[in-house]
Amino acid sequence: MFSQPGMGYDMASTVFSPDGRLFQVEYAIEAVRRGTIAIALKNKEGVVFCVERRDLPLQENIGSEKIFKIDDHIGVAIAGLTADARTLVEQARVHAQVNILSYNQKVSVLECTRDLCDQMQLYTQQAGARPFGVSLLVGGIDPDNGTKIFMTDPSGAFWGYHACAIGNNAQNARDFLEREYDKDMSLEDLELLAIKTLKEVADGDVEENKFEIAVVSKDEDFHLIDESHQNELIEKL
Repeated sequence: MFSQPGMGYDMASTVFSPDGRLFQVEYAIEAVRRGTIAIALKNKEGVVFCVERRDLPLQENIGSEKIFKIDDHIGVAIAGLTADARTLVEQARVHAQVNILSYNQKVSVLECTRDLCDQMQLYTQQAGARPFGVSLLVGGIDPDNGTKIFMTDPSGAFWGYHACAIGNNAQNARDFLEREYDKDMSLEDLELLAIKTLKEVADGDVEENKFEIAVVSKDEDFHLIDESHQNELIEKL
């Protein structure tokens, strides 16, 4: 007889193994590692999101989105289970609107991230529930604190970054960003670097239907880059 991978300690997310591990959380992190890669970069003017797309030949890009708008000044790129991400995104959107109604001001990127992580952490300590199998790159513009990027973890932890990648081949992408990223780059240079990073770690050539880019800046609200701009960026590589 073969023993279970977690020796029985992976039957619930509320049970610690003798060496202090939560196997269900680690399995959720593995689901993130197997997801398509997502990248976020920032400078003083804005934040750029870039994700890999793996649409099937007959598939429309509906229901498989990897970049979401939280509010005009905040966006999210995800790696892992899209269905789990949609639940968290909807909660973040509600929180953003409640903040406007309650305090007459936009929610900060940090507060939005903290609220998301509180929800994710709650699902690691409830019997009968499982952790969210998704990580998020939350980025945007704070009125007082400038541009921010935070990476969340299925455990509910989060960290701030200037540039970060999650998902498949994320470590190789982060290594590449450490060599190539400069905080003084323009937004267009960040867009080009995002595509270069994707090309460095993705399988095959990067084409306009193989990735998606979104930008939020001090001059323009969160928006997805159209295909014509994507083609221009590819030509500049």
